[in-house]
Amino acid sequence: MTATRPVETVADRPPPSEQHPKFGPLLPDRLRRTGRPNLLVELVFTVGLYLAYSRTRRYVPSHRSAALHRAREIWHAERLLHVNFELTLNHAVDKVSWLVVSMNYYYATLHFIVTPLVLIWLYAFRPDHYRAGRTALYCATLLALIGFAFFALAPPRFLPDEGFIDTVVTHHTWGSWGSGHVSTVSNLYAAMPSVHIVWAAWSGLTVAFLARHTWIRVIGALYPLATLTVILSTGNHFLADAVGGAVTLSLGFLIQRLLFGRPAYRDRRPEIAPRPDALPSRPAENPAA
Repeated sequence: MTATRPVETVADRPPPSEQHPKFGPLLPDRLRRTGRPNLLVELVFTVGLYLAYSRTRRYVPSHRSAALHRAREIWHAERLLHVNFELTLNHAVDKVSWLVVSMNYYYATLHFIVTPLVLIWLYAFRPDHYRAGRTALYCATLLALIGFAFFALAPPRFLPDEGFIDTVVTHHTWGSWGSGHVSTVSNLYAAMPSVHIVWAAWSGLTVAFLARHTWIRVIGALYPLATLTVILSTGNHFLADAVGGAVTLSLGFLIQRLLFGRPAYRDRRPEIAPRPDALPSRPAENPAA
């Protein structure tokens, strides 16, 4: 006669923090609650972060000489490593007017449209993931601001002697941070890390992990790759800036995990074991068989 093994239920399981020891959480329980937070508080918080982002870009001293010197050093290092394909992309795209104009407007506008829309979607339709996802994005953005403040870097389009083309200027399109009146409201040497990559990768990962439809998840996964192609082709960033953006976002998610004690987009639906009385009963054995 064999002993019957008891069926484990959710109530019998230890909390996740006891199942898998890890760092954190560093935040108190009341700041780690799931569900939709107060909208007014979120709006104030978001506007405050955006103002900090805008003012840091605008008021950090330009350091033109140092920024250009660093740009040349990065370009030289990329050539030594044979990863300097930005110039080839820049010249290839510049030959196709409709493509380069589309990329110019992509760079100037989509950055500020997609990220807020994904944030709103997360708040409205995935509230259990909103606090953690928002925290990762905000932490990464704050880290990027530190990079702007202490590592002024010119974009490749500021190196015409190296062969780079400023596609916004040559094709007379609007929106380059260094072209026209836009240059008066922005720090022109805030290229490292690439916030375009930080925000695009965050938006893409969020959609890829949390969207229900496969085709939407695929679009989410492709969006950061499209953004990478645009920022390199238009001469707005080096490959090193994009790598810096990816590292910055990774640190943002790491800080979020330390604060919350769990991944941002872990599936929070509990795996409920079937109750013993819900298991299908086995037919009685026939003694005469």
